[in-house]
Amino acid sequence: MTAVAPNPAGLGRMPRREDARLVRGRGRFVDDIVLPGMLHGAVLRSPHAHARIVSVDTSAAESHPKVRAVLTGADLEARGMAWIPTPSHDVAAVLATDKVRYQGQEVAFVVAEDRYAARDALALIEVEYEDLPVVTDARTALDPDTPVIRDEMPGRTDNHVFDWESGDEAATDAVFAAADHVSRCELIYPRVHPAPLETCGVVAHLDPLDGRVTVHCTAQAPHTHRVLYSRITGIAESRIRVIAPDIGGGFGNKVAMYPGYLCALVGSMVTGAPVKWVEDRSENLMATSFARDFHMAGEIASTRDGRIRGVRVTVLADHGAFNATSQPSRFPAGFFGVFTGSYDLEAAHCRVTGVYTNKAPGGVAYACSFRITEASYLVERLVDVLAHDLGLDPAALRMANLLRPDQFPHATPTGWEYDSGDYPATLRLALDMAGYEQLRREQVESRAAYERTGQGTLTGVGISFFTEAVGAGPRRMMDIMGLGMADGADLRVHPSGGAQLAVSCMSQGQGHETTFAQIVAHELGIPYDEIVVVQGDTDRTPFGMGTYGSRSTPVSGAATVMAARKVRDRARLVAAAMLEVAADDLEWVPGRWQVRGVPTSGVSLREIAAAAHSDLDLPDGVEGHLDASCVYNPPNLTYPCGAYVCVVDVDPAIGTVDVRRFVAVDDCGVRINPTIVEGQIHGGLADGIGMALMELVTFDDAGNHLAASFMDYLLPTSMECPSWELGETVTPSPHHPIGAKGVGESATVGSPAAVVNAVLNAIGVRHADMPLTPAQVWCALQGTPLRTDRAIQ
Repeated sequence: MTAVAPNPAGLGRMPRREDARLVRGRGRFVDDIVLPGMLHGAVLRSPHAHARIVSVDTSAAESHPKVRAVLTGADLEARGMAWIPTPSHDVAAVLATDKVRYQGQEVAFVVAEDRYAARDALALIEVEYEDLPVVTDARTALDPDTPVIRDEMPGRTDNHVFDWESGDEAATDAVFAAADHVSRCELIYPRVHPAPLETCGVVAHLDPLDGRVTVHCTAQAPHTHRVLYSRITGIAESRIRVIAPDIGGGFGNKVAMYPGYLCALVGSMVTGAPVKWVEDRSENLMATSFARDFHMAGEIASTRDGRIRGVRVTVLADHGAFNATSQPSRFPAGFFGVFTGSYDLEAAHCRVTGVYTNKAPGGVAYACSFRITEASYLVERLVDVLAHDLGLDPAALRMANLLRPDQFPHATPTGWEYDSGDYPATLRLALDMAGYEQLRREQVESRAAYERTGQGTLTGVGISFFTEAVGAGPRRMMDIMGLGMADGADLRVHPSGGAQLAVSCMSQGQGHETTFAQIVAHELGIPYDEIVVVQGDTDRTPFGMGTYGSRSTPVSGAATVMAARKVRDRARLVAAAMLEVAADDLEWVPGRWQVRGVPTSGVSLREIAAAAHSDLDLPDGVEGHLDASCVYNPPNLTYPCGAYVCVVDVDPAIGTVDVRRFVAVDDCGVRINPTIVEGQIHGGLADGIGMALMELVTFDDAGNHLAASFMDYLLPTSMECPSWELGETVTPSPHHPIGAKGVGESATVGSPAAVVNAVLNAIGVRHADMPLTPAQVWCALQGTPLRTDRAIQ
């Protein structure tokens, strides 16, 4: 269902070309790579959350007959490779030297002839630890008597990471002082994990003959990995090649460079052979980048009849032992600035404080939404709490306060400029698809039946509306180590008329090989099956910041469009020479330049490509060939939005939740391939159900990780998900060349609040924190909700 005309000609549904190999098991992942003489690495990890390293004895491991090398932090320190720079201008230890700061931290790396010998040799390394007090609760991290985690930093006397704020505090305080009503709510967005199907891995080789480094790794951002390898090792970037093969899911988990990657490269330097390292599932859950872990206190001010006037927020962000968050360095928590959501507010203010704790570092943007998921969850819970406190219908309250189409482009009170949208139409469509009024009647009937019989389930209806900021790349932002956020696209047109496109982004299942070929086919009229898309190889692709933050289509996709249009412009000049007319006399129709008003006089792009590679006499200054490149640096983010309606049935006797229906209406601008868009939304909705109902990374007071396997860290399956009901509205982005906005993470942003709102609506509870496990739901019904960041469910 659409609110505007369908997509432009040439864009539309078609099967993903990647699936032909992937569903047949013919993909090529890191662990499929076998090189001559390849060795295997394994990581020794700390059993302690916080401990001084007294000594490390590797002699027994080194004497193992199959062990070729053992690396320690001291070895890396001697090489000047002990620390990895992070996007937030902190550093993370490769192998611990002075002390360990979280359970699972890397302490040593073994290189052996096979994977089993490497693992066996880990048990031969003797490490003497001196236990230190542990900090696992972010709320105590800044207490005066709390141990300092990063005491290696000069002058460090506490666990404070940063303070950041957005909005006008004085104006917001004035709005709250004059408000008729203020609702307050404290929320926890607990730590969760991206948990991709494929864990992280690498095959690294420093060729002793030519000195070139080749690294095959699970990298969402191969070019930034190359920069890091160069800066850490001192090897020139021109001598480093990073290749990302097929990747079995990323969700932000594979943006970072992990210690195992660098250790494999150093292992190759030491041994002269390729070294493979692939982590197991427990390693992935314990030590790779987590997400969320926010403690949020929010206030929402309104008139008596529910006109929202302002929002005020304080946030405590748990960053673990190192500040490795994948966010722009100038804005340590900047994307939380969209906490104003989709509403027309007079003022808003937010203050975020980051702290270190004895947990794995990261704060990765899962699914790379750069804190927008937390911000959206916060404001949508606040709106529901306001509706509860004022006795208003949550759908009507939202509809009355949403931004209107004539307010775009809209400058938010926190300084963001939303590009386009028809928010009321999007919410109206979602409510109509769900049959909202009928659902409310069913809810009344289910409660009456339960109160009458004491049996059965309670129906709940939850709503969320979100605006997401995606396509990290505006000129005013910087990312890792000051690198700009532009992406490139190189388009080569063969003499026969086919084409090869090389792009900066890297797919982890999004369907780039299909989507980007469709863009070129749409722009140039080249048959789709004659377009090859190259990605993930720094020797074959232009520099770019990779894939995260739903930036592939907004940035690399835009670069592809602009490169294709450059090809079209060059083809026009060649066509003019072929037809012996002025270029201004030609007009473009799909796949062909023809003389304006004389459709029979024209040449196809295939004919033009052949002529461009021939001895055709071209005008002075016009080069042959049609190849073109583009570096695209967008002027602003893009802002997809969506309205979600979730219907649940809750058994109050045992606290179980059944998600019976889920209606999702997304506006992601122009849809290149609706089938791929829908697949992305399906995955994000499943993510949201998981976070709302079951996913939780938690620790005991000693810092022991309590979710290091899929027996303890629960993920949703098809059994927990309903048949998704999808709709769409389309408001093209005014600054994207084809109006696309991106959609990869939208459903992850919008769905958790809808599920939580539905469950709490069913049981009549004002607030309880995620995940709403049966234990949490049952306790909430008793008036004693659990602290989900600490309790063992």
